[in-house]
Parts: sequence; structure tokens; C-alpha cells
Amino acid sequence: MTSGLRGLFRGGFRHGVHPPDHKESTESLPIRRMPFPDEVVLPLSQHAGAPAACLVRPGDRVERGDAIGSAQGHVSVPIHATASGTVAAVELAPHPSGRWMDAVRIAVDPHSAQIPRPRIVPRWEGLDAVATRAAVKNAGVVGLGGAAFPTHVKLEPPPDTEIELLLVNGAECEPYLTSDHRVMVEHPERVHFGVRIMMQCLDVDRAVIGVEMNKPDAVARLRETVPEDLDVTVLPLRVKYPQGAEKMLIHAATGREVPSGMLPAHVGTVVQNVGSIAAIAEVFETGYPLIERIVTVSGPGIVRPMNLIVPVGTRARDVLAFCGGLTEDATEVLFGGPMMGAPQPDLDVPILKGTSGITVLTERERKPERSWPCIACARCLGACPVFLNPSRLGMLAQAGRWDEMTEMHLGDCMVCGSCSYVCPSNIPLSQMFSVAKSQMRREREARERHERAVAEAEASRRAEESEAAGVSA
Repeated sequence: MTSGLRGLFRGGFRHGVHPPDHKESTESLPIRRMPFPDEVVLPLSQHAGAPAACLVRPGDRVERGDAIGSAQGHVSVPIHATASGTVAAVELAPHPSGRWMDAVRIAVDPHSAQIPRPRIVPRWEGLDAVATRAAVKNAGVVGLGGAAFPTHVKLEPPPDTEIELLLVNGAECEPYLTSDHRVMVEHPERVHFGVRIMMQCLDVDRAVIGVEMNKPDAVARLRETVPEDLDVTVLPLRVKYPQGAEKMLIHAATGREVPSGMLPAHVGTVVQNVGSIAAIAEVFETGYPLIERIVTVSGPGIVRPMNLIVPVGTRARDVLAFCGGLTEDATEVLFGGPMMGAPQPDLDVPILKGTSGITVLTERERKPERSWPCIACARCLGACPVFLNPSRLGMLAQAGRWDEMTEMHLGDCMVCGSCSYVCPSNIPLSQMFSVAKSQMRREREARERHERAVAEAEASRRAEESEAAGVSA
């Protein structure tokens, strides 16, 4: 093993911010199961990469755990029915991204016991990496921390890299959210089982579970249950946002910095969210795919905050109703936390695999909509954990100068919201960068489509010329 990873760094990372964590409402609440709703809505696009291809038609009977969408390509995963019932429609439906996307709408059978069919449980002992990745992919497991990146892809690092360390992300630095916290407290053995499977798949002999110091009960439970035959270190981390970002966590735990444009694997590390680790363990314990997840429902605008096991595809409206509904002064519903969460204008949007929480805010917590001109105070520079110049990038975004934003490394921006949080002029920098990234992606895709069309037209022209030459000869 390369020197540098054997001794943990424990130095934290530079910059970042310290928002109040507001976890007191749910950090001590046990996980409880929500009753099945009358209907689930399952978008075919709820993970990074290519959307799944629909396998069902209206009128089809499906059982809980049946595949209803197949993976399309390597960076994609299948989608499974999260409740037994009848396919009511395959249609466009509101999506937490703000767009309308293809989704399978299932009318839940009110008389079903909702017990998945018995399934073959993969035996992890001696399973090679290819078979492990296939089992994880077939179960539809993605990152449960928010990005929803297919987990099997992380289990196959680039061939030019050598993985030395599995780093488990138990930081959960986003305010209000406690779903990962409760997994570590209530199911530490499952976490360690998932770690064991990932270590075997990656062929590494060491793992570190990073947990912020505001979760002492989670640190204690994980330490108490570490298997004697595994080299697993539970590392308490200083409380700072965005500690849970991959690059920040790697630097905090190992002292290594992931270069711009590179992956964690290029510094010998694979990072995986603790919830995803537990989901992998469930696959190898039960054989069931990822059809439900733990969601924190919190914030001053909800009547009864909870940590809930929720079937994927459950509408936000149904989850909020089970938690007693909104308070009279509730003004905003976010999927996620207040730093990186997405406001939801439509409560019919469904819980996705990557939805870690629902946060309900009142007018008191919301920032005013009005912004003022930048005063060049440089607070955003001191907050940015990847050392960008958010002030300058914001000015370029306002002017639509996308190419210059690329040159200033917008691609390294995690849209963590630290710059917006500290801005005294209330400039929505993070939102501007998100819009800029989307616009740049659309323009790149348009260029690629144009280039393909030109290439196809040129190929067709040459074929016609060749055919004409052959006829004349």
C-alpha cells in the first residue's frame, strides 16, 4: 500500500461554511415505515446517466420488486415496481428536476400484503468483482446521498488507477437531514456488511468511515460493531459544510487532493455514501432490489418531523400528509436540505432513489428574493471549498459568457451553495451556476447533434457519389 494512506490525515479541508445543523428535530427519532400510498409514480430517469427503457404497458399487473424498466448502457440501472398493483399509465409526469419526464404510474393494490416474491439471494463469499457489480446493477442501486450515480460504476474504477482505500461517507453535513445518521445508529452491522462486500469487490484491505462529530452515537455504534477480521476505522470529522462532498471528504481523511477534472480513483480512493453501502448489504441479505429508501422529513414548516422508510415513487403530498401536513406558515418545500435542495412547486412529484429528505421552510428561514450588486467583499472566495472565484463566475453567468466560465473551471463547481450562503448581497450564485451548467450542457449536446448530422450527410453524399461512379463505369 502506498504510504500516505496508512496514517489518517485528520486535518479537515480549507474553506467551507458553518450553517446551523438543525438536526435536533429528527436525530433521535427511530426510523419508522410509512404505509403504502394509493399510487406510486416511478420516473424512468431517476439516476445519473441514461434513463431506463420501459418494460410495461397500461393494464399490466406487477408485483413489488418486478423490473419495469431496463438499464440502457453502462451508466444506467433498471427500475423496479415499489408496490404491487396495476400499471395505470405510462406517461409524462412532474419530476423533482422541474421538468416533466416519462414515468410509470402504478395503482397500488389495497388488498396486497406487499411482500416481494422470494428471490435468489446472491452469495457474496468468493464472488468475483464482475458478478458483484452485476448483482448491484441488476438491483438498481445508486448513490443515495443525492447524486444518484449508479453504484456498480463506482465499483469499476478506471483501469489506470490502483484503489487503496474505501472511504465511506457518513458525514451528512446538510442541515436538517438525519437519514444516514439513523442508519448508522440503528443498522451498523448492515453498514459493515456492505463495507465487506465493497472491499472484496475493489480488492482493498482497508476502509474508513468518516462521521462528523455531531453524531457521537453513530460513531460509538459503528466502533462497537466493527468485525474483527476487517481493517475498518471510524473517523470522527470536524463539523463543517460541505464535508460530505467527495473531494472534501478525501482531503479531510487522507490529506490528498483530487486534481481538477480527475476522479477519486486517481488518488487511490473510492467514496461511497453510507446509505448506499447499507443498500448493497440488503441486496446480498434479501435479494430484493432498491425499491424503498429512508427519507428525513423535517423543518419548521412540518407538523411532525420523522425519519421514514418510503417506497420510491411515493408522492411528496402523501409523505407530508403522513407527517401531519404543513404548518400554516410553511412557504417552501425542498427535496434535500436548504443548502443544495431543490424547491418543489408541485407536491405531486415523487420520491426518487436519490431523495434523502424533504425540508419544509417558513418565511423566517427563506432568504429575500431581492439581490443587490456585488460589493467585492470576497466572502464567496473564502467560502468556496474548491477555490473558485464565485463573484467573477457570477458576473460571467449574468452576461452569458459560457466559454469564459469553462476557462475559469466552472466544471469543478459542486453547486454546494456555500458562496450563496455567505453573500451579503444575496446574489443567487449557486443557482446561477446550476443554470449555466445546464445551458452549457444543452449547447454541447446541440453541437454534437449538428456534427453527427453533418457527418451522416457527408457519408450519404459519398455513398451516392460512389454508387454513381460504379454505375457509370
